[in-house]
Amino acid sequence: MRSNIPRLSAVLVSLGLVLAACGGTTGSSSGQPSGSAGSGEKVTIRWFCCLGTGDDGEIQVPVEEAVVDAFNQSHPDINLELEVVDYDSARDAMSVEIAGGNAPDIVGPVGVSGSEAFHGQWLDLTQLIEDNDYDLSQFSQGSVEFYNVGGEGQAGLPFAIYPSMLYYHRDAFDEAGLEYPPHVYGDPYVLDGAEVEWNMDTMWELARRLTVDVNGNDATSSNFDPTQIEQYGYEPTFQDLRAVGSYYGAGSLVAEDGKTAQLPDPWHDAWVDLYNKTHTEHVIMTEALRDAAEFGNENPFQAKRAAMSLTHLWYQCCASPQDDDGNPIDPDWDIAAVPSYNGTTTANFNADTFRIWGETEHPQEAFEVLTYLLGEASQDLLGIYGGMPARIADQDAFFAGLDEQWTQGVDWQVAIDGVEFADNPNFEAWMPNYQESFDSLVSFISVLRTDPDIDVEAEIADFMDGLQVIFDRAEE
Repeated sequence: MRSNIPRLSAVLVSLGLVLAACGGTTGSSSGQPSGSAGSGEKVTIRWFCCLGTGDDGEIQVPVEEAVVDAFNQSHPDINLELEVVDYDSARDAMSVEIAGGNAPDIVGPVGVSGSEAFHGQWLDLTQLIEDNDYDLSQFSQGSVEFYNVGGEGQAGLPFAIYPSMLYYHRDAFDEAGLEYPPHVYGDPYVLDGAEVEWNMDTMWELARRLTVDVNGNDATSSNFDPTQIEQYGYEPTFQDLRAVGSYYGAGSLVAEDGKTAQLPDPWHDAWVDLYNKTHTEHVIMTEALRDAAEFGNENPFQAKRAAMSLTHLWYQCCASPQDDDGNPIDPDWDIAAVPSYNGTTTANFNADTFRIWGETEHPQEAFEVLTYLLGEASQDLLGIYGGMPARIADQDAFFAGLDEQWTQGVDWQVAIDGVEFADNPNFEAWMPNYQESFDSLVSFISVLRTDPDIDVEAEIADFMDGLQVIFDRAEE
């Protein structure tokens, strides 16, 4: 359920908590806490990865190491060290380092969810921005304000943004004789020759027509066999329950008092739909099928076992079948606008950046590293993280690069337009007792996608009661 680009291969697992506890790193590292500037010594700034993406040993880590080497060559007074910990171990590793008084100086790339696991512990950059006359006008005002919430000051600066969109396989629509979904926000969909609103109801109707059994019957047919489905109409690819809910409308599981669990009405509707579309209409596969090798090992859209998927820009890395060398095989997918719900369109938003630890001993040097990663090194890093540059001037070149990779032709304007419909509040925002709350969400989506015999309304009510208990434990 990571909120940003999925890990491309399982590497560096052996580092895990062992590396975290002893301050191990990749590259040239002393294995010691940050050095001091006294007596002419270089200041050591430690960069911790990977609470988000960045741990792929073949593709990402070599580029990160090259960025570190280039920084050290051009900054003789600062020694930047990279510490790579496997994503699955990273939160525990960070906690171990913090508890041991060995917290890193820079952390990233990290999304909202990874950051909120350490809520209130990031450095407010306001004074450093002023002291260094750092130019914020290179970013849209909204992307800067995205990191100035929750009473923490300017806890981050924009780096990579991942608007969401509807991915779809063109050939699935062609075979079903369906028009492609609209690419322009506000445009209608043409269904059976008539214009209809592009909303969730329309998307679910398409999902029924795109869900096909072994005999070629779709889910609208009386002959449809739900036990022998070859292609499903829809898959919520790498989306947790908050993301599933936020496509129906922005919201939060936390009331304004910061301690009461609440379920926004659109999220309730989305959760009920997730359950019903899985177990009654059979247009979403069960969790067991999703995880099965023949359905793509958790990525059925890539395996062409799902025709549509609402997910984020980072997913372009993994949307096509690949050969043994990781090269895409006949990619045919494109992207379309997120459908509306009850008259409101919400294209929920992921964003990654680098953050400075609140208790760093070297805030100025850490800020120099931060602005280097966001500036001179950003194109190299964005290339391996799959992120759309938050810096407006870099966006055209970024999409030109994607065009070289995805030669089938993708309408990237959809991604650019989707930024306007970002969810506010963001679905990954802070919750009390964040990690336990997040884990409960992961468990509950599994219940919804696994058990066809539950009373879904009762289960949702029980979940919310349990979430309140978890929230209350944060006050103990």
